[in-house]
Amino acid sequence: MATDSQPQPETQLDTTVRSHNYYRNAVEKHWDPHEIDLEADLDGAAELPEPAFEGLKQSLALFGAGEESVTEDLAPLAVVLDDIGDQMFLTTQLYEESKHTDFFDRYWREVVHAEEKRRGQELSSPTDEKWFNEPYDELFERNERAMDRLLEDDSPENRAKAHCHYHLTIEGILAQTGYYGLTLAYGENEPDLPDLPGLVEGLKLIRSDEGRHVGFGMAQLKSLVIDGDVEADLLRETVGELVPLVQKSLTSDDGASSEGGPGPSPSDLSEYAYHKHEQRMRQITTASEKIPEVEELTELDA
Repeated sequence: MATDSQPQPETQLDTTVRSHNYYRNAVEKHWDPHEIDLEADLDGAAELPEPAFEGLKQSLALFGAGEESVTEDLAPLAVVLDDIGDQMFLTTQLYEESKHTDFFDRYWREVVHAEEKRRGQELSSPTDEKWFNEPYDELFERNERAMDRLLEDDSPENRAKAHCHYHLTIEGILAQTGYYGLTLAYGENEPDLPDLPGLVEGLKLIRSDEGRHVGFGMAQLKSLVIDGDVEADLLRETVGELVPLVQKSLTSDDGASSEGGPGPSPSDLSEYAYHKHEQRMRQITTASEKIPEVEELTELDA
């Protein structure tokens, strides 16, 4: 029996209520990727030097493909979760990942292709293999395997690994850090790069969604740890194996991300990612700490 000095673990009711709150937050924060005004981005893209334009395209290709991949891979988790609050939330996440894919596809067609035409270049494709490297492919292949494994053996360990792959690493480290960096690079606070307000608005909305998604995964993992179903070391080991793939996935040869160039440096982004991940791990594995409320999770840093 817990004493007053011992924090009470979350109950199943707490988890259900939290998932329902995530669901309601998603409903209330609905947005349409086709309502974002991209007109000013056409002028901004015209000001980009060629190396920065290529770097922007690679970033958009990486994140667009990532959103498409996680849209495809999330379904097994929706199958094995049996709590109605979890199921309701997962329907919104599947929908939102699809919207993110739609946004990047629209941006490529309406901004990237328009600028390539203006420069007299051959139209590129965001699915061209030149944008991706082996570590990037391996990261998403591991995520797919971790999700598919749930359909064969829905054990607490496999469920924890799936959340670590999907919510903590791909969304919490890769996506959130990358989107944060692009928001800084092409927002009003970077004088050496043109503003891309439509891109920044879309990224902020996506980041808000991703904050909710990461929070859901954190809450699921905290329940597994606090209930004694998995050890905290399993989470650290799983993410630790994936972090090198994340680091190798993102190139740093574009003007918006290289050391000494405009925009945040790779070391700045690494520090940001490390701080955020360590904070999340403390909230997951420490009984006395709580997962932030959904409103806090969807607030932005930039």
